[in-house]
Amino acid sequence: MSTVSDERTTKTEGTTGQMAGGDPRLDKLVHRLPPRMGDTFTYLLKPSNRWVRIPSGTLLIVGGVLSFLPILGVWMLPLGLALLAEDVPALRSSRSKVLDWVERKKPHWLEPSAPKNDQS
Repeated sequence: MSTVSDERTTKTEGTTGQMAGGDPRLDKLVHRLPPRMGDTFTYLLKPSNRWVRIPSGTLLIVGGVLSFLPILGVWMLPLGLALLAEDVPALRSSRSKVLDWVERKKPHWLEPSAPKNDQS
């Protein structure tokens, strides 16, 4: 388990400078996601993956709007908006305001999380 965590930490730290937008608060929130989802989000945030990021963000927003259906949920809406904010300047300023609010009101969200399956 620690090998996977070490690989993810190393890989994410190596790509932080390459992330579109480059907001360290967003990077901290991505680190709190489960490993598989965090790795996917990190992949999508790379500037070279714009052709995948825009359709993914759009589909997540549509899934969030259709949250009354099974499997889909409101959780998809902020993820889709965060992905599209990398390419749409108007959304980028809104994302920055939301991250400012998180930093003021919920600073524990930006702290590193302990591994959930740590049995030591």
